[in-house]
Amino acid sequence: MTDAQKTERKTAAFYDVDGTLISTNVIHAYAYYALNSPSMLDRVKRASKLVGSLPLYWVADQYDRKAFNDAFYGNYKGFTEDRLVIIGEEIFEKIIRPNIFEGAHSLIKNSKAQGHDQILITGAIDYITKPLADYFGVDHWVANRLEIKDGIATGRLMKPMIAGANKALWVRRYAEEHGYDLDGSFAYADSGSDIPLLSVVGNPCAVNPDFKLKTTARAYDWPVLNL
Repeated sequence: MTDAQKTERKTAAFYDVDGTLISTNVIHAYAYYALNSPSMLDRVKRASKLVGSLPLYWVADQYDRKAFNDAFYGNYKGFTEDRLVIIGEEIFEKIIRPNIFEGAHSLIKNSKAQGHDQILITGAIDYITKPLADYFGVDHWVANRLEIKDGIATGRLMKPMIAGANKALWVRRYAEEHGYDLDGSFAYADSGSDIPLLSVVGNPCAVNPDFKLKTTARAYDWPVLNL
């Protein structure tokens, strides 16, 4: 490949979502689904199970994102797809939109102005990610997808699971398929679990970083933003 061809390749900005662009997370979203179940008994059951499982989710989230996803997304079993879509819009308007970090708007606006394609990559489910992607006007997004059979969620995720190191694998494949120059691209994330994602681009940036990511960012002289 010639130098001229290299300069013509596209660049992108890849964004983790929860904790990076918004202050809420997947548990807040599911809690809204649970508390808005049509059945009072179902609401009580789902809310009680969620509260009782929070310590387990915290441990799994810290040490094994696949285990977290397997355990957590099982909560969605039994929801109808049409309700997932409708409530997903409500979650964006009532939970997500008010909790978008103020600096997220300018971060994306400035990145667009620099000519980078804007891509969201998140472990949240697609029903709540689409409204956010539309709101920001991004070029592409990828999220976890619930398996749906006969219009009802089974509680399992479809492949590929978007979490941890899998985000980095997805970015590599997507860049190869669509001709992106990863050395000239950017990535933004808040969690130590996203270090593989940040490592695949030439311009990683820690945003609102947890302790693990902050330590890594200092070690490698990565920029740190607090939105």
